[in-house]
Amino acid sequence: MSNVDFKQVLALAEKYKPDMVKFLRDMVAIPSESCEEREVVLRIKQEMEKVGFDKVEIDPMGNILGYIGHGSHLIGMDAHIDTVGIGEIKNWTFDPYKGFEDDVHIGGRGTSDQEGGMASMVYAAKIIKDLGLEDDYTLLITGTVQEEDCDGLCWKYIIQEDKIHPEFVVSTEPTSCRIYRGHRGRMEIKVNVRGISCHGSAPERGDNAIYKMAPIIEQIKELNENGLAYDPFLGKGTVTISQIFHKSPSRCAVADGCWISLDRRLTVGENDKTSIAEIEALPAVKAAKAEVTMYQYERPSYTGLNYPIECYFPTWVIPEESIYCQSMKEGYQKLFGKDPIIDKWTFSTNGVSIMGRYGIPCIGFGPGDEKEAHAPNEKTRKRDLVICAAMYAVLPTLYLEHLAKGEK
Repeated sequence: MSNVDFKQVLALAEKYKPDMVKFLRDMVAIPSESCEEREVVLRIKQEMEKVGFDKVEIDPMGNILGYIGHGSHLIGMDAHIDTVGIGEIKNWTFDPYKGFEDDVHIGGRGTSDQEGGMASMVYAAKIIKDLGLEDDYTLLITGTVQEEDCDGLCWKYIIQEDKIHPEFVVSTEPTSCRIYRGHRGRMEIKVNVRGISCHGSAPERGDNAIYKMAPIIEQIKELNENGLAYDPFLGKGTVTISQIFHKSPSRCAVADGCWISLDRRLTVGENDKTSIAEIEALPAVKAAKAEVTMYQYERPSYTGLNYPIECYFPTWVIPEESIYCQSMKEGYQKLFGKDPIIDKWTFSTNGVSIMGRYGIPCIGFGPGDEKEAHAPNEKTRKRDLVICAAMYAVLPTLYLEHLAKGEK
């Protein structure tokens, strides 16, 4: 029998709904695209200190790390606090930074993706403090940077440079308050073809790189439709051409260079090496002697720190019977009196580093809907903030209880 009073937890989460809403609206009002997160990080620091975190730090990359408790089991909860841009402002029916609020929703850039998760985590920590739920665990709540630019880079830094290794991490990316236990990986591939330029009036004198690229494009389309792996849970691997570029001396000359960018989504059993090899094996790639490489990300964070990484973000999935999934499932059942939906993300998260690179188990539960991410008129439900704050508050205790039973 758990020591947690689940009704009390829910009552406090409901009590703090206005505080969470105000905090989220404050974050939304601060533009915080990747590499420009300084001001929103300072606002989060202010809220963490206000509700009584035991320690709050900002690491050299600019990630904010808030700690509750001093126990031996380190448990992580993560929200990336950068956002994408607003896109075409004419597609918005309200100001994306002033947002809107009614009885049900809060609107604005970042409400679902994914500053709502930060609001719920901070007030989960307050619930833990209020109810004395601290035990033999330390709860680390992270607000991470540059995820929209390069998912997982922040956690590569936290693990490799900050030397922080939680036993598991909850990603608070939007899940519509469902439990998500994995997603496909991804990578960014460049295919480059060289040609020979000449005057456009006599194209036969040259070697047009764009023409050499044309059959490669067709074969990549065919590869996506018929040639990639499938997993019963995560689904099919995919590849699509996301960008095309060319190089030519002028508009009156044959192109002497052409290259394309590929967005490759990786299901179970696929990785960077197999995916590069698949493209290299295409007959048109061989015929054109095309160069197939992986992009590298090298953009400094808002602190000026540059931490380069190859654009390979591994697939990850955890079993439904794992202690992490079962602890979360029990919390949902005890709080809400019904079974949760257990599923997966379509998009990618910081889990690509947490579990994909480093094998630290990751589980997802967050406010808002995945479909709201990067869309105009982004919004989230106030009720989701309450549900998630309650879940995050009870999870550490339930995990320790499952651990005491010898579960894994």
